[in-house]
Order: sequence, then structure tokens, then C-alpha cells
Amino acid sequence: MNRRTLLLGTGAALAAPIVLTHRVALAQQATITGAGATFPRPVYERWGTQAREAAGIQLNYQSIGSGGGINQITNRTVDFGATDAPLSADQLRERNLLQFPTVMGSVVLIVNLPGVADNALRLTPELVADIFLGKITRWSDARIAETNREIRIPNLPISVAYRADASGTTSVFTNYLSRVSTEWQQGPGAGTSVRWPVGNGARGNEGVSNAIRNTPGAIGYTENAYATVNRLITTQLRNKAGRFVQPVMASFQAAAAQADWNRPGFAADLIDLNGENTWPIVAPTFILLPTNPVADRVAGSRATMRFFDWAFRSGAQAATSLEYIPVPGTVHDAVRAAWAEQVRGPGGERLWPVAG
Repeated sequence: MNRRTLLLGTGAALAAPIVLTHRVALAQQATITGAGATFPRPVYERWGTQAREAAGIQLNYQSIGSGGGINQITNRTVDFGATDAPLSADQLRERNLLQFPTVMGSVVLIVNLPGVADNALRLTPELVADIFLGKITRWSDARIAETNREIRIPNLPISVAYRADASGTTSVFTNYLSRVSTEWQQGPGAGTSVRWPVGNGARGNEGVSNAIRNTPGAIGYTENAYATVNRLITTQLRNKAGRFVQPVMASFQAAAAQADWNRPGFAADLIDLNGENTWPIVAPTFILLPTNPVADRVAGSRATMRFFDWAFRSGAQAATSLEYIPVPGTVHDAVRAAWAEQVRGPGGERLWPVAG
């Protein structure tokens, strides 16, 4: 049984907002609301299901993209926001937000090429950049053929799919393109939204996954769990060490092991790192929590910290089963210390640890 079969049961749930209920009366539970990144949605969904019983917390998470999550938590319409594009220290200070990582995930290239097996296609950074720049327009291009002499690639036009919404996944992917291509860096650049030279937009990782699945000749980028759940064809990439690597847990972990968490907002940079076995597009995903919740959000802030404390202690197996990489226990401890130091109620009282 392969990794995609193992995760197939999660797939149907990725197309609708997460609204998790419990057998007992809602009055007996804490309820938290969050919104933002689609990148971590599969693991948040799994944690939410497990936490109903284990921690007595009901999670309502709207997977609307990192940009939407940042806006909603800035406006204080949810208990927490979620983003794959970390905010700077100045942005966090201006918005009175605390940022912390939950897991690390990987962005992969997905293609729809009839007759081409999973992870058989090899792409170099130069090929990827030129495809998304619109400089390579057919799969029969001589440069692609030269890199893939062992396989037969159909002679189809290339159809690029990208995120139409403000997206942390886009931020991660375009940061990668900017690292490997001067032309991309000086042109579209990096960000949650960029002006794409070619292609068609789709909303969410779900939308990009569906667009690729339904379009022969298509290529796009998505968080690895979406490719896995939807049984989409992924590619190898040539990494900084010059080796072609497959998008598998060992190559993700090779990147994750190099993370430097001693940065403002825990914003470790895992893009295009050295290492023979390193997957070049790995990134943490983050939660944004107010440091000064208003009175009617204090309970939600307490429950949010309790939920992620539970996830840190008990959620690693669920994360790895979905091919995310848990952050180290030392980072968990540093996050808890940040909660205790920075998150305060209206009267200045500490909200962590949560009494009882």
C-alpha cells in the first residue's frame, strides 16, 4: 500500500470548510475559530477530530488562504489566524500578534501527463522557472526531453495552474523561484500574490489540485498532502547539490533538520538548502495569536493555546501520517514560553499556563 492509498480517506474532506462537532453537548466544550492557510488544512482537520475527545475542544477552521487568515486575525474576527508566509517582527508588533510554527510541510510540482508515472519526470530549477515564465510552452521541448531521456513525454501544450487567492503556498513557491532564477526574481518576484506571466488561477490548494487533475498537460504547485490525497503525479527536482530528489519524507526531513528557529517569529528558512538528499521547497506553517485579546476573545485564546499544546504533545503521529514534519520539542517549549510571556488578558494577566 503506497502513501497515497494510506491518505485517500482524507481527500473528500479537503473540499469543504472544517466544522468539527462532538457527541456531547457543545456547552461542555471549548470552541475555537480560526482561518487562513490551506497548506496545513489536512493536519489541522486531523488534529481537530482527535482533540474533540482527547482535549474537549471543538475546532472550526476556515481554509481561505494565508492572506485571508492574516486579515481576519488582524480584524479580530477569529481566535487565531494561519499563514504559511511568516510576518516580520515589525508586522507582528504593529498588529499585536504572536507567531509560532505548528508543523513543516513541502511544496511539490504536480503534473497531468498521460503515460508518465509518479516521480518519473525530472525537472531542473531552470526548467521550472522557464515553464512558469512562459518561455517553455510544450512538453516536447528539447530541454525537457534532454533531461528525461528515459521516459516518453506526450507532445502536449503546457498549461500552468497557480493560486488565484493570496496564498502562503504561493509565497513559498515564488520564494523558491526567486532563489533559483534571476529573471523570476527581477520579474514576478516573491509574495503571497504575484503577477503570473502565464497560466490560469484556481482558489486554494484544493482548486489547483483539481485543475491539474482535470487538464492533460497541466503543471502546478501544491502542498504535498494535497498531491498525496488526490493521487496526483509529482515530479523529481534537482536540488542545490545537483541531485535529482523525489518528494518523499526522507528528503523533506533532510531539509527540516537544517532549520534555524532562532529568528523573529520562529521564521525558519528552509528554501533551497544544501544537502545531497534535501528537497528544495520545504517551509513551516504558522499560527497568529493576539497578544492582547479583547475580553470576549480571552476564552478563545486560552483554548487555542490549549489546543496547540495538545497537538504538540500528541499530534506528531497524525502529522507524519499526512507527510508533514513535526517541529522539534525544543521549539514547542520555546513557543509555550512565548505564550506565557506575551499573551495577556485585558487586565494584564497571563493567559498561559491555563489554570486547570
